[in-house]
Amino acid sequence: MDLLMTLMPILLFVLLFWAILIRPQQKRQKQITEMQNNLQKGDEIITIGGMHGTVHALDEGTVVLEVNEGQKLTYDRTSVREKKA
Repeated sequence: MDLLMTLMPILLFVLLFWAILIRPQQKRQKQITEMQNNLQKGDEIITIGGMHGTVHALDEGTVVLEVNEGQKLTYDRTSVREKKA
């Protein structure tokens, strides 16, 4: 019983750490991955580097963005931060 009482604060700290820091990050990462997998041609996006563009073409792991009139750049899908509404 003394061992349980000794370990209780440590267990509570670990549980609190997981609930406050780790779980929300996991949920956010799942949302980002889902958004990246559901990209479609014509979507307006922003990359993690701040590049704004429109999806021109999609491959398994890459996305081609049209950033200016006719200029196209190729990025990894994982570099897409958000889709504009």
